[in-house]
Amino acid sequence: MTKTFPLEGLTVLDLSRVLAGPYCGMALADLGAQVVKIEVPGVGDDSRAFGPFVGQESAYFMSLNRNKESVTLNLKSDEGRGVFLRLVEQADILLGNFRPGTMDKLGLGYEILSKSNKRLIYAAISGFGNTGPYRLKAAYDVVVQGMGGIMSITGFPDGLPTRVGASIGDITAALFGAIGILAALHKRETTGHGQMVDVAMLDCQVAILENAIARFEVTGQVPERLGNRHPSITPFSAVPASDGHMIIAIRNDNLWQQFCSLVGRHDLAADRRFAPNKARTDNWASLEPILAEIFGCKPISEWIAALESAGVPCGPINTVDKVLQDPQIVARNMIEESVHPVAGPIRMAGSPIKMSDAPDLVVRQPAPMLGQHTEEVLSRLLALSMDEIQGLRGKGAL
Repeated sequence: MTKTFPLEGLTVLDLSRVLAGPYCGMALADLGAQVVKIEVPGVGDDSRAFGPFVGQESAYFMSLNRNKESVTLNLKSDEGRGVFLRLVEQADILLGNFRPGTMDKLGLGYEILSKSNKRLIYAAISGFGNTGPYRLKAAYDVVVQGMGGIMSITGFPDGLPTRVGASIGDITAALFGAIGILAALHKRETTGHGQMVDVAMLDCQVAILENAIARFEVTGQVPERLGNRHPSITPFSAVPASDGHMIIAIRNDNLWQQFCSLVGRHDLAADRRFAPNKARTDNWASLEPILAEIFGCKPISEWIAALESAGVPCGPINTVDKVLQDPQIVARNMIEESVHPVAGPIRMAGSPIKMSDAPDLVVRQPAPMLGQHTEEVLSRLLALSMDEIQGLRGKGAL
């Protein structure tokens, strides 16, 4: 039986720019949705101008917009809005990441569009959402990482609050946005009606604070930066081997006993400072230099082989080049190649969602050139002739 992508047959109009919205749209496209990227004529998505570049093409843009089609449309012109409204009638999902009120000013807000297509799912990803006192504030990834608390618990105690290396302010909003869209699709099967999905980047940062909120609520103590270690499991941190740092994750007392036996330190297993787990956590300042001395005598590869043979979870701290070569990553098709018509072949992360009845590789087509599919999409979805399309171009609609 031929494997198919689960979202085949769904049409998404993607008005979003830069990262949060495009990443959400890419996740839907990877799952088979037909994602039509609506871009400003002559300019396009802002990220087309972000480096690094392959020739004149942005690798940043290409990595976030695969499997999409590009249509240029001037939403500030009457004719352009008319074409857009007709496209909305054919769409299942509208995705945007404008500041609240932007689409309303164009006469294209949810209340209006839902009247022309009652099944439309209108997904709005923004910095602070459509309600609340901050709704009109500008937001960027580092802003919401700071405001949402994640920076206050990231970094070392004697260092500065630290931004997480990946843009999780944008990416978590993209992923929660995709979850909201899929939930709305499921409910539409029952009600026949779409709805608005309102996802705020700041909300998403609060949602991923994990046990930091629980710790504060229970203890009354404000969580602080702990470096690489876990607040309540020890040792669960980076340790220095003879040729660099690696990760060890001893999550319970049984594993601690196994570790002590492996390294021949039965004295540590019997030391009341380090058993049970809470004692190890409370006495990390004493345990850390002991572990550094133990691990410093061998290279990472030898430690990983020994620890894994004893069932102790561990791993290297890979640089990006090593991640791309990791046999597990390669085996799971997590690095795929896209062949762009101008930039040529470029590798990028694949999809982490693996499904038994879907193809293993998700990259079906490269990120589009600006306006590459305008004629094709308008002809396919709206049955416009080439003369009609050229007429719209002449009026500045496309």
